[in-house]
Amino acid sequence: MASAAAGSSAAVPFWRAAGMTYITYSNICASLVRSCLKEPHKSEAVNRENVHFVISKWANGKPEKPTIRSDSPEE
Repeated sequence: MASAAAGSSAAVPFWRAAGMTYITYSNICASLVRSCLKEPHKSEAVNRENVHFVISKWANGKPEKPTIRSDSPEE
């Protein structure tokens, strides 16, 4: 019986069993927590959720003009 736990029937995290990655699971949890907050904390958390990054394409070993992107998570 002790070897049964070491076999293929070992416990699997529920997010993995549901076909999610840990990042997806953690994003869902964070979104739920943010939606439960009261103002003014809710609007502050929504502002921190925005993502800003720069994309630079390279040609002939030199960077071209960077493009600044700002993406917000989909709801």
